[in-house]
Amino acid sequence: MQGLEFRVLIVALACLTAACSRDGARSANGAEASTPPDDDAAIITQDMLRQHISVIADDSMRGRATPSRELDETAAYIAAHFERLGLRPLGSDGSFIQHYPLPTERTSRAPNVVGLVEGSDPALRREYLILSAHMDHVGVGAPVNGDSIYNGADDNASGTAAVMALAEAFARAKERPRRSIIFLTVSGEERGLWGSAYFASHPPVPVDSIVAALNIDMVGRNWRDTIVAIGKEHSDLGASVERVAAAHSELHLHPIDDPWPNEQFYFRSDHYNFARRGVPVLFFFSGTHADYHGPDDEVNKIDFEKEMRVARLLYYFGMEVANGGQRPAWNPESRRRIVGQQ
Repeated sequence: MQGLEFRVLIVALACLTAACSRDGARSANGAEASTPPDDDAAIITQDMLRQHISVIADDSMRGRATPSRELDETAAYIAAHFERLGLRPLGSDGSFIQHYPLPTERTSRAPNVVGLVEGSDPALRREYLILSAHMDHVGVGAPVNGDSIYNGADDNASGTAAVMALAEAFARAKERPRRSIIFLTVSGEERGLWGSAYFASHPPVPVDSIVAALNIDMVGRNWRDTIVAIGKEHSDLGASVERVAAAHSELHLHPIDDPWPNEQFYFRSDHYNFARRGVPVLFFFSGTHADYHGPDDEVNKIDFEKEMRVARLLYYFGMEVANGGQRPAWNPESRRRIVGQQ
C-alpha cells in the first residue's frame, strides 16, 4: 500500500496548491450557493470532493476495472477514510471490505466497502438508510488520441467522492441522525450490478430494516442547477426531496423527474437491487455526456461547485429520512410492478 499512500499524498498536495475555485463560487443563475459556516453541511467542500476524485480517477488507478489491483487500491483508500472517521465496519471479518465471488470467475473476488454511522435513537437505530455509489469503472480500453485509460472521473468517482464526503459530514455532525446510516461503495456495476447484487442478498443488517437507499452516480457534470432524481414517482421520497430542496433554496438545485424514461435508467444502476427487494429508492444522476465510457472522462472536467451543492442537498435529505417519524412509503402500484411477489 506504500505506492497508493504516496500517490494520495501527491494528489492532495496538488489539490491544495492548485489555483482552484473556492467554495463560495456562484451557481449558474449568478446567486451565491452559500451554506452557513456553522451548518454541518458546510463540512462538504469543493476541495474535499476534488481530493477524493483526483485520487480515485488518477491515471495510476487505470480505470478501476472489476477485478483489478487498482480497484482493490480504491477500496483500500475508501476503507481508510471510513476508519479515520470512526465509522463502524460492516464488511467481512470485522473489516470495512466485503469481498464477493465474481459470477464469471468463481475463484476471483472483488470488493465492496461498507461503513456505518450509528443512529442516536434507541428505537430507530436498528433501522437503516443506505447512501451508495459504485467505485468501479471500465478500466483500460482502445486508445483515443493516445490515451487508453478510461478514468471515470464522473462515472463514478464523482458519486464515490460524494459518499465519502457525506460519511464525513454525518460522522462529524453536531447531532447524530436518529436512524443509522450505511455508507456503501460497490464494485462490478459496469459488469452488471455485481457488487450491489451481492450486498443486497448478503446484507449485514436485515433487508426489512433498510428504510431507503439513495444511490449516487455521475453527479459532477451537465446542468449546473439541476439534479435528476430517478424514481421520484415510485415512493414518497420524491415529495420529500422536493420539499428539502425548496427549504434549501440557497443551493439553487432543482431535483427533476427522469427526462429519459426510454433509457430505463431506473433499472441500470445499483439502487435497483434494493428496490426489487422492497426498499424505497432514489437515484441521483446528472445524465451521460460525450465522454461517457471514454478516456476523456477526466478530473479537469468535473464541476466541483455543482457537486458540492448536490452532496449538501443529499446531506439535508439524508438527515430528513434518517430523522423522520415514519419510514418512506412506496406508491402501491409501483411496489406491485417493481417488487411483485419477490
